[in-house]
Amino acid sequence: MTVEERLPVVGVVLAGGIGQRVGLRTPKQLLKIAGKPILEHTLALFDGAPEIDEILVVMAPGHTAEAEKMVARLDKGGTVIEGGASRTESTWRALQALGERECNVLLHDAVRPLLEQRIVTECVRALETYSGVDVAIPSADTVVVAEPTEEGEVIREIPDRAFLRRGQTPQCFRLSVIREAYQRAFADPEFLLHPPTDDCGVMLRYLPDEPIAIVPGSEHNMKVTHPLDVYLADKLFQLGSAGAPAASPEALRAGLAGKTVVVFGGSSGIGADVAALARDHGASVHCFSRTLNGVRVEDAASVEAAFEKVGEPIDYVVNTAGVLHTGRLAELDDATVTEAMNINYLGPINVARAAIRYLSASHGQLLLYTSSSYTRGRATYSLYSSAKAAVVNLTQALADEWTEFGVRVNCINPERTSTPMRLRAFGEEPEGTLLTSRAVAETSLDVLVSDLTGQVIDVRIRR
Repeated sequence: MTVEERLPVVGVVLAGGIGQRVGLRTPKQLLKIAGKPILEHTLALFDGAPEIDEILVVMAPGHTAEAEKMVARLDKGGTVIEGGASRTESTWRALQALGERECNVLLHDAVRPLLEQRIVTECVRALETYSGVDVAIPSADTVVVAEPTEEGEVIREIPDRAFLRRGQTPQCFRLSVIREAYQRAFADPEFLLHPPTDDCGVMLRYLPDEPIAIVPGSEHNMKVTHPLDVYLADKLFQLGSAGAPAASPEALRAGLAGKTVVVFGGSSGIGADVAALARDHGASVHCFSRTLNGVRVEDAASVEAAFEKVGEPIDYVVNTAGVLHTGRLAELDDATVTEAMNINYLGPINVARAAIRYLSASHGQLLLYTSSSYTRGRATYSLYSSAKAAVVNLTQALADEWTEFGVRVNCINPERTSTPMRLRAFGEEPEGTLLTSRAVAETSLDVLVSDLTGQVIDVRIRR
C-alpha cells in the first residue's frame, strides 16, 4: 500500500470505566498521576504518535465535559462521545461514531498511560497485513485452570506457559472487519449473556477465520485497575519513565528567544551552563547565587527580592542551587544538618513560592533538580538523598496544584555529574564516568521548551 493509499488511523481511547475497583467516586481515568489526570497522559501519547490521524474518546457518562477540555488542548483535536454500560457497548458506540468509511482503529484503555510509541508503530505496521492485531506479553506466572468443588477449588489443568500471553491494549482492527464481528455478535442471543472480555475475543468468536496478529507489549504498559496500580504507575512516572523530547535548534530558538529566564545557583556547574545556553538561544537570563550577588535560596526574603529585581515577565525559573555534605548522620553537627536541609529542600520551596506569581502570568515553567540517589537513600549522604526525594514529590505536587494556572513543573534527574559541588565532596573521579554539566543543561533546555509537566526526566551518559 502506497503512502497515498494508506488508510487513516483513528486512536480510540476507551475511558468509560467508573473506577469501582480503585475505590473512587469519580472515574479512575480522571485520577491524577504525575501532575495530570491519567486520561490526559494517555491522550498525549496518541496526540504525539505520528501514525495516529484522529482521536476519539469514549468517556464515562456524566464526565464528557472534562474529556472535552483535554481534547481541546491536543494538537490533533478529537471527538468525545459518551460510553455505554459495558466495555462491548462502549466499543460499539465508537464503531458507530466512526461511520461507514474504511479506516484502521486502535482501541486503547484510557487507564494504560504508559504505552510506548514503539507499540503504536508496530501495531499500525501489522495492520498492513492483518485485519486484527492484539498486544500481549508472555506470562511470567504459571496459569492454572480451576474447577469448583463442594470443598473449594481444585486444579483441573496447567496449560503450557510457553503458549500463554497476557493481553494488553491497544487492540487494533480494520474498521469494516471489527464492525462485522460486532454485528454478528449482537445477532447472537448468547453474546449479551456471556460476552468476551475484550474486542479481540469478539473477533475471534464471530470471525474465527480472520487471523489476529500479536505485537509484543511491555511490562510498563500496565492497566490502572486496583489501588496498588495507582501507586505503581505513579512510581513509574516518578522513576524517569518520561524522556525529554530533543528540541531542534529552531524549537529552542523559538521557545527561548525574547524570554526571561531566572537561574538560582547560576554561578557554576549546571546552573552556569543553563544560563549560557539560554543566552545563546536569545533569552534574557538573570543569575542569582550566594557568590554572585548574595542571594541565598534558603532565605525567603532574599529570593523574593531577586524576583522583584527582575520584574515581570518571567517565563522560566530554574533552581540548581544545592549543597552536598557527606558523613554519617549521627556525626554531623547541627549547623551542617541545618544548611543541607535549608538549601536542598527549603530552597526549592522558597523559589517555588516566590515564582508562582510570575509564572502564572506568563504560563511558564519551574524546573527543579534531583539526584539519582533519590530512589534509594545512600549511606554517608543521607541528608542529600532524602532532600532530593522530597524535591521529586514537591515537583509532582506543584505540577498538580498549578495546572489550573497553566504553569508546568518538572524535575531533572541526572546521573553523577561533574560539577564543583561533586568535586568538593568526592574529589577527582575517573574520566568518562561522569556526565558533563553541559549535557545536563542541554536536556534542561529541551524540557523548558516542551509541554511536559510533573515529570522526572533522566539524563544518562551515552555509553
